[in-house]
Amino acid sequence: MPEGPEIRRAADRIQRQIGGRVVDDAWFAFPELAKQSSELEGVRVAAVDTWGKAMLLRFSNQQVLYSHNQLYGVWKLHNAAKPPSTKRSLRVRLIADGRAASLYSASDISLWHESDLVHHPFLSRLGPDLLSQKLTPEDVLTRLESRRFMRRRLGGLLLDQGFVAGLGNYLRSEILFFARCHPQQRPVDLTDVQRQQLATYVIEITRQAYQQAGVTNTKPWIEQAIAAGEPRRQWRFSVFERAGLSCHRCGNVIERMMVGSRRLYWCPGCQVHAS
Repeated sequence: MPEGPEIRRAADRIQRQIGGRVVDDAWFAFPELAKQSSELEGVRVAAVDTWGKAMLLRFSNQQVLYSHNQLYGVWKLHNAAKPPSTKRSLRVRLIADGRAASLYSASDISLWHESDLVHHPFLSRLGPDLLSQKLTPEDVLTRLESRRFMRRRLGGLLLDQGFVAGLGNYLRSEILFFARCHPQQRPVDLTDVQRQQLATYVIEITRQAYQQAGVTNTKPWIEQAIAAGEPRRQWRFSVFERAGLSCHRCGNVIERMMVGSRRLYWCPGCQVHAS
C-alpha cells in the first residue's frame, strides 16, 4: 500500500492537473455519489490535500471529496478527450478545462461538507499528518511522551495512524534505523535525547521520502550500494528490503522480523535493545 509520501506526491500531481480550475463535469460510479455530482459542477477545485493515506479534494463551496486508495486505487491524469486504456473500474472522473483526473478501483469514496469532516469515521481517528500539516519534531515528541503512546513498543507504534498519519512499512524501518532504536523499545525506555532524535527522524525521513520519490537512503550509501550491484528497490533504502546484506553504518548483517504481521528490517549492531 502506498504510504504518506506517495499519496502526497499523487495529490501534487492532481493539484497541477485541475487545481484552481472550475469543474465542468463530475462523474461518479456509485449511485449515492452520482446524485451529488451537480454540487461540484461549476465549482472551483480549491486545493488537493492529504491526511495520512487519504486524499482530500477541497472545493470552493466547502465540499470535500474523500477517497482512500487502499490496495488497488489509483488516480490517472489525462486529456478529457483521451481516457487512459485500462481494465480498471472507473470510480470518479472530474473534468476541468479539458483536463481530467480519474480515480480507478478505489471503493472508499465519499463527499463531505468541510465542517463535517471531524465526524468522518476514518479521519476522526487519525493523528496529525506529517506532510500536509505543519508538524514539527516538538509536536511529535509531545505525542511520544503522552500517556497514550509512552509505553507502546516502537515497532507497532509507528504503524498506528492515530499516533501520526502517513507512516507505513518502509518508513517505520528506516526511521528506527536512523534513530538507532530497537523495534521492541518503548518511548519510556529512551533517554530524553533519544526521544528527541526519534521525533526528528519521524519528520525528516518522511519528508525526504516525499521530496525524493521514496528514497530514504543517504547519498554516500546509495553510491556504495549501486557500486555493489544492488537494484533500486534496495539502494533506495538504508535497511528496508536489505535483509542478509551488510549495514552501511556498522557492517553487521541486516535482519528481518515480523511486527504487527508486517515486515520490519533492522540492524542488530546499530539498534541495540538494552535490557
